[in-house]
Amino acid sequence: MNDTVTDLKTQWELLSKEQPNLRIRDAAAKLGVSEAQLLATDCGKTVTRLEGDFTLLLKEFPRLGRVMCLTRNDVAVHERKGEFIQLDFFHGMGQIVGPDIDLRLFMSHWVHAFAVNDTENKRTAPSFQFFDAQGVATHKVYVQPEGNLDVYAGLVKQYTSANQDSSVEVVEAEPAIADRPDSEVDVQGFREAWDATQDTHAFFSLLKKFNLGRLQALRLAERSRAYKVTTDAIRILLENAAGTATPIMVFVGNPGTIQIHTGPVQNIVRHGQWINVLDKDFNLHLRDDLVSQAWVVKKATRDGVVTSVELFDAAGTNVTLFFGKRKPGNPEDPEWRKIIASLPEAE
Repeated sequence: MNDTVTDLKTQWELLSKEQPNLRIRDAAAKLGVSEAQLLATDCGKTVTRLEGDFTLLLKEFPRLGRVMCLTRNDVAVHERKGEFIQLDFFHGMGQIVGPDIDLRLFMSHWVHAFAVNDTENKRTAPSFQFFDAQGVATHKVYVQPEGNLDVYAGLVKQYTSANQDSSVEVVEAEPAIADRPDSEVDVQGFREAWDATQDTHAFFSLLKKFNLGRLQALRLAERSRAYKVTTDAIRILLENAAGTATPIMVFVGNPGTIQIHTGPVQNIVRHGQWINVLDKDFNLHLRDDLVSQAWVVKKATRDGVVTSVELFDAAGTNVTLFFGKRKPGNPEDPEWRKIIASLPEAE
């Protein structure tokens, strides 16, 4: 272990003693490094660096049994328990569509992987943790007590890297591309194309066709298609969904992973800066103070209008989406529309 890594490890140990409940992501931010760099300082102890084809590793995950999948960004943390079903990969993208674990994986962002197994810390389940080129976590999978730890151990052994060095090479993220001026946008053509879409998944292609940023598109759409609501709408949405037992869809993502919960939410709890869903198989932790803008968005589909609530951080990044539960071929749930109607518009 070189002097730099030794010093980082020492700093982390001191910080952990001062703030024993500090999570590694927050500790890394305080120490000015990435989470992957900090995690790697424990290689050879509680952490094992992995290598190989991560798509093949992921295809083994159904054998793990019950797990907890965690996907997060700076604003929201999405935790879902269940079991993996068959994984499909095509053109660098992975997809798991199950009743419990529902993921979209963008594998070009899955650069580093570690197995973490701290046997002394009973609060932490054995896990696989994946990071992008910047050392930021893309996805984590924690094997639950009723899961198959023998399979976990076998996969760790199979994918253990010969390199167990305690440092990680990371690169800086490329700067975000600025929106082009509104004056260069075919606004009328964009609005007509918006109204002609047949599926919610066509929205990404719509943005690409007209070379628009997502927030820019919502701003140019006119109120009939999109309008801003207050950030307090997040709490109201969750509490009303819980109070009416209306099943919803909750999307949280980062460049490498989108994780989806479909179903009811029940236990809505405010704790400090976080608004939380604390249910048996689904937890959401959301820093609504870091939500800069919240929008109601109405997209045209062959089944009628489908409505979402989209949250953005201060940088304009889309961090969370909410939909009413719906299957293709069915119109939107009237109860979800009532919840949308209850949300206070922003001035």
